[in-house]
This record gives sequence, structure tokens and C-alpha cells, in this order.
Amino acid sequence: MSELLTLLALAMLVGGIAGSVLPLLPGALLSLTGVYLYWWSTGFTDPGMLWVFVLTTIGLTAFIADYFGGAITARAGGASLFTTGLAVVVGFVLLFVTGPIGLLIGIGGTVFLAEYYRHRDAKTGGKAALYATVGVIASTVAQVLLTVCMLVMFVIAVFVWVAPTLSQLCSR
Repeated sequence: MSELLTLLALAMLVGGIAGSVLPLLPGALLSLTGVYLYWWSTGFTDPGMLWVFVLTTIGLTAFIADYFGGAITARAGGASLFTTGLAVVVGFVLLFVTGPIGLLIGIGGTVFLAEYYRHRDAKTGGKAALYATVGVIASTVAQVLLTVCMLVMFVIAVFVWVAPTLSQLCSR
């Protein structure tokens, strides 16, 4: 049974990487679920509190990058809080209609139009829209890298760090 849970945990971590790219699949949360499933299956002993803390920190960072990266960069580009919120809503709706391209166009277009209307300056609107669009793409890249890092660290913790310790105990 523990081997099955280990394989399920690994599958969740791999699914977390896929979820980092596929819309509406919470990649970081799926990866964290895999880590916690494995930890639970070992009676909260392996891979150890330090590993779980590090993996949780990485997972939460990936989650924040995924859900708030575009908004943070839009604000950094000069977009108002209202514009940022409006862009998130429009991008989310267009995600269902046209997929990831709709998300990018929805966010970038909404930020540009709202900031152009607000400032009457295409350069200001364009800067904010560029920041928002690049932020969405960068947050996806960051989430992929972080969930891959989680998988690699999990494999190291479980199969390189813990497994030799278990084999040494069994040989005694």
C-alpha cells in the first residue's frame, strides 16, 4: 500500500508540473498535495520536517506566482488597483472562451484600455499592459520551474536521502 501511495504522490508532483502550464489546474497545490500525501503515508516521519518545510515554501511561492504574478507586475507597470482587478476578471472569463491566448489578450487589452482611458496616454497604457502580459507569462515560467524543483527535491529526499537510511536499517 505504501508503494501505491508513493507512486500516487509522484504522479501528483508530475501533475503539478503539467498544472503549471494547463489553465485551471492548480499546479502548485497539486504538487503540495503529493508531498503531504507521501508524508502522511509515512506517519509524518519521512521525508522529515525540514524537507516538508522547504517543499511547502517552494509550493506556496509557486502558488503566489501563479495567482498574483500578473497583478503584481501590472501594479509595478503603473496600473491602478481597479484596472488590475478588471483585467483579472476579463482574463478569467476569456480563458474559458478562448483558452490561454484569451487570458493574455484579455489581461493585456484590458490593462491598456483602462489605463489609456485613465491617463489619456497610449504610452502609459502600453507600459502597464506590457508589464501585466509579461508578468502572466513570467509567473507561468516561475511556477513551472518551482514545481519541477519540488519534484526533484522530493525525489532526492525520498529516494536518495531516505531510501539509503532505510536500507541501512534493514541490513542490520
